[in-house]
Parts: sequence; structure tokens; C-alpha cells
Amino acid sequence: MKVLVIGSGGREHALAWKIAQSPKLQCVYVAPGNGGTASDPKMQNVPLSDVQDLKHWALEHAIDLTVVGPEGPLSEGVVDVWRDAGLRIVGPTRAAAQLESSKAFSKAFMKRHKIPTAAFETFSDASLAHAYVERLGAPIVVKADGLAAGKGVVVAENLGQAHAAIDHMLSTNAQVVVPQGGEARVVIEAFLEGEEASFMVLCHGLSALPLATSQDHKRLLDKDLGPNTGGMGAYSPAGVVTPAVHARVMREIIQPTLKGMMSEGMPFTGFLYAGLMIGPKGDVHTLEFNTRLGDPETQPMMMRLKSDWFEVLWAASAEPHAPHTLEQFPSLGMGHSEVMQSAHPLDDIELVWDRRVSLGVVMAAHGYPEKVRVGDVLASLPLGGDSTQVFHAGTRREAGHWLTAGGRVLCVCALGENVAQASQSAYELVDKIHFEGEQHRTDIGWRAKH
Repeated sequence: MKVLVIGSGGREHALAWKIAQSPKLQCVYVAPGNGGTASDPKMQNVPLSDVQDLKHWALEHAIDLTVVGPEGPLSEGVVDVWRDAGLRIVGPTRAAAQLESSKAFSKAFMKRHKIPTAAFETFSDASLAHAYVERLGAPIVVKADGLAAGKGVVVAENLGQAHAAIDHMLSTNAQVVVPQGGEARVVIEAFLEGEEASFMVLCHGLSALPLATSQDHKRLLDKDLGPNTGGMGAYSPAGVVTPAVHARVMREIIQPTLKGMMSEGMPFTGFLYAGLMIGPKGDVHTLEFNTRLGDPETQPMMMRLKSDWFEVLWAASAEPHAPHTLEQFPSLGMGHSEVMQSAHPLDDIELVWDRRVSLGVVMAAHGYPEKVRVGDVLASLPLGGDSTQVFHAGTRREAGHWLTAGGRVLCVCALGENVAQASQSAYELVDKIHFEGEQHRTDIGWRAKH
């Protein structure tokens, strides 16, 4: 089998790394990839990013399965293009991807289907947005409606921060991809108290396969201070997601979302990520939806996955009600000989996870998340081992040197018997890696250790 992973970040390196471990794989292509995927003998970079160019390349190279990493191609309709060409792919259609590409759509959808979320209003007129903030006060949350590479959310601790966020997000200088409506908008919502967690499922229609829970660290600085980023580290599993909370999320958030998307003519396929706020009494609210796996949550999550990831993704890309022989997937506990008919092959899968904790620390470039400097030399770059792995994101290889090529440069991951052990192993490896202007948090997993 030949698999194509679309994307260039640490998430895509981790996806390709885990897919490549399947004995069914001939090659994993990554488009456009990064320095880490270029240096792995099991992978091959494809220097293409245009959707149409990639489609022609996939047809020419008889790609069996495509997996989409980032949100950009999904919002551009890569899944629709692939399916029209008869190519097999994991991801939501352009219409379904609005759950992430438009915060206004997502919040209105949650309101229609009674999915618990913070109270909100949407504005395109800055003066009305400012008046709303003045009326509600701070703390308050201001979100750009469109895609902003994980940095379109400002948790304003005072009114000045809220007003500045509104002016920035509605200005022409904001680095935000305006949704299909073509108008810059902001979503302003009530501030929720509690602890955040990432809850991801692999879906097809009404079928949902829960993945390992995790907790991301969005702020740049220790103790969750500083500006929001795309993510400075994560660990899995997240202890705050108890069995009771897990069941509640599936019942009150995931299943109503899938049913709602189906009822509105946009059946959801691919990865659905619910960013959760878990209150002190176990109440759960949806902060946001993403329509892909999280970054950096994917990196520690892939470290813990023991199941054949290719087989799981192959099953996820199957059409519903399609007969499938159980002996195709022996490692998933599906039997040996008979042909089964089920709602979807995902319903037959039970994932196997390493019982240990996995923790990942992001090493970021000088100036991240604002004015990122690239081209700094990585003086040392140790290899991972049995329980450690260095996933590349913003790297490239030039004249025998590793160079920084993006905001988040690496995600250093480690497994341990508990959060403290995983943290110690990860930071021991972090301490061996050096480049000018490097930034990282020193407290990934701090909530779980206290």
C-alpha cells in the first residue's frame, strides 16, 4: 500500500511515523513534508501543496489512501476533490469542515443542536462588538471567525485586551483566513472556569471511534501565561477526563454533533476534535471544534498507540455498509474468515494503547508566535529511542546542517510510568538540543503533577 499524508508540521511527521510502522506499507509520502520526514528512509517528501496538483500526482502514483493533517486543505475542499476523482481519503468535506473554518458557523450549529458551549454573539461591526464587550465586562473571550493557525483566540483578562483583539481581528492586517461568507467577523463569548482537555474521535457518519485523551498547553510561557500559540506541548492521557466525563462527552457533545451534521446534509467523516472546558463539578462545555487532529496532541498520542494505524485509517475511509472481510485486519481483533455487514467498519475496532503516559515538549523558534525568525542552525539533534522520539515541524536540511524553518521547530516526546517520569525523560532530551533563540516551556504536564 502507498499512503499520502498532506501537511508539513509535527502532527504530520507523527502520523507518517506511525503509519509507516504497518507491515502493509510500501511507502509513506508526505506533501510537502519537513526536514524530519525527508530524512526518514520510510518516507518521501512530495514538494507540492496545491490541491489540484496533488490530486494529479496521487492519481499518477496510484496512492491507495490519503490522510489530511492541517485545516487549510480541508477548508479548501481537498476531500471533495479526492472523492470526485475516486481517491480514498480520511477527512471531512468542505461543508463539514466549517465546524472549524468558521467559528460563527460552529457556535450557531452548537446552539441549534443544544450542544453545551459558552454563551456568545457574532459581530462584523467593530462598534457593536466593542459595545457588547463593555456591557459584559472581562474576563471575556474574543475569537476570529476564520482560520488563524491556532492563534485566533484571545482570552482577554481586561477590557483593554478585548478591545485590542476586536480591532486586530477585524482589521485587514489580521492573519486570518476569512470564511466562505467573505466577511471578517469575531465571535465574543463568555469566559468559562475549569480545566481544558482535548477530546478527539475518528468518525464516519454516525460512527465514532474515541482516541486517547490529551491536554494541550496553548500559552507561550510557564503556568499558562503569555500569548496564545498553536500549542507548546501536550500529554496523554488527560486525567481530568474521567470515565464519567468521557461518557458525558460522547453522549452530550460527540453524538449530537454527528447527528446534527447528518441531519443538515453534511455527514461528518475524518477526525473531530472537541476542545473541552471541564468544570469543577464535572460539567462539560465545548470551547471549539477542530476538524483534524490536534498539534501537538497527536505527537504524544501516536507514541502511545499500539494498533496498526494504517488499518484503522483504511477502515475509517470505507463507505458505510460496505462488506469487509474480518481477516483483512487481524491486529484489530476482527476475526479470520467470514464477511461481516455493519454500520461501518469503525464500529468493529477497539484501539490498543500503551498504558504509560506520553508527554511532548514543543521547541519553538525565536520570536514565536509573532515575528518568527528562520534559518537558525540546530547545533545538535539527537535521535529518539525506544521510549523517546523527536518529531520535526519547522525544520529543513541544507549543506549538511539542520535549520529552523518555522515557528514550532520540534516536538520532543517521551513515555513514562507517570507524568513526572515522562516529563523528566522528555526534558532530558530537550536539554541536548540547541539553536539560537530557542523557546520552550519547562512545565508541560504541570496540572497533572499537582
